[in-house]
Amino acid sequence: MIKRLLDFLDKSPVNFLAVKNIVSELELNGYHRIDPSMPLPELKAGEKLYVTKNDSSVYAFRIGRQSIADKGFHMICAHSDSPTFRVKPNAEMLSEGGMVRLNTEVYGGPIMSTWMDRPLTLAGRVIVRGEDVMAPETMLIHVKRPLLQITNLAIHFNRQVNDGVKLSKQKDMLPLLGQITNTLEAGNLLMNIILEELNKERPVSKEDILDFDLYLADATPACTYGVHNEMISSGRLDDLSMCFAGLEALLAAKDSDTTQVLAIFDNEETGSQTKQGAASPFLAFMLKRIALAQSNTEEAYYQAVERAFMISADNAHAWHPNYPEKYDPTNHPVLGGGPAIKFNAAQKYASDAVSAAIFAGICQKAGVPCQKFVNHSDVAGGSTLGNILASSIPLKGVDMGNAILAMHSCRETGSTKDHEYCVKAFTEFYNQ
Repeated sequence: MIKRLLDFLDKSPVNFLAVKNIVSELELNGYHRIDPSMPLPELKAGEKLYVTKNDSSVYAFRIGRQSIADKGFHMICAHSDSPTFRVKPNAEMLSEGGMVRLNTEVYGGPIMSTWMDRPLTLAGRVIVRGEDVMAPETMLIHVKRPLLQITNLAIHFNRQVNDGVKLSKQKDMLPLLGQITNTLEAGNLLMNIILEELNKERPVSKEDILDFDLYLADATPACTYGVHNEMISSGRLDDLSMCFAGLEALLAAKDSDTTQVLAIFDNEETGSQTKQGAASPFLAFMLKRIALAQSNTEEAYYQAVERAFMISADNAHAWHPNYPEKYDPTNHPVLGGGPAIKFNAAQKYASDAVSAAIFAGICQKAGVPCQKFVNHSDVAGGSTLGNILASSIPLKGVDMGNAILAMHSCRETGSTKDHEYCVKAFTEFYNQ
């Protein structure tokens, strides 16, 4: 199970590739794609379908034996994006000695210093000219070798570096791409790399490339570490580990009276305010269309929402032994202690006493330990997609996640036990 997670992380350096890999697993297990621009087909009990949005979010549905109006739906939500650096247009910056840097901008809230002095690569999507100007082709790329590095200034020029340095996003965080070796390479290094990758799939000319969404990613593979290999080290555990746990559970679950839903959103790290984010009405539209296809009445959708339950799965903060003062004294989950239910008095999480009790009961039934996370009252916490989604679809739901260390670092640390626990709990939830 852990090897499958590590393989998924290595193959999913960005949101687009994460969704591609989730879709591949869904299709191998009998799910078929539907086109949201077309009427829904007749939906029979046990039918498996999925839909994508923007190539970066995916929504899978397994139709229950009973109508969605009578049994509602059980939904697990997570997000495909992680903090990183996006390559800007006109990105190449030529310096003395033929050194070429890429102009980038920060995506989300990364711990920027963790991205320095480590091998990085590029991944994302390239938009290629098609026959119809309104329907260009999308091609995905993942350069599977170390390609770039964001280099530190030597300590000799910055004697205060170990006392804390404020990093400039525009000056300090630009990755070095390489050196030009002849004048023809000037201004073309990045394009040459893109063309080299695309031409592995099919012939593409420079004139065919219209635009791209490219991001930096750690080039070092995910791995386990610790005396017992009990810990996971990887980028993007937040939140791809939850995406994969939800996927594993959906594929392992039995047929149920209740419709099962896996919703993987994008752009959680930037506020979810996009057509593929949790604030979009797209998922609500799809659920309403499913209800209408079954019953020919909109009333069925509203009944289904009242009977539904949502698990918003986004990682929690594990207790860090070096910084105990940052944690709530009585509610700080530890690595390997099981999924953590997240609470917040300001309603940044969807959990309340009822939904927390339901999820804790699911964990107990699955034979899985369960923890609770609350922020230290003097330390501001983050939010997640659960309450954003619940503000547009009034779902009963819980915010939870596996506890990890170094959240938003280039490499985060999680627990192998927690991943196994989470898959068991999610599978039990879908089986209800």
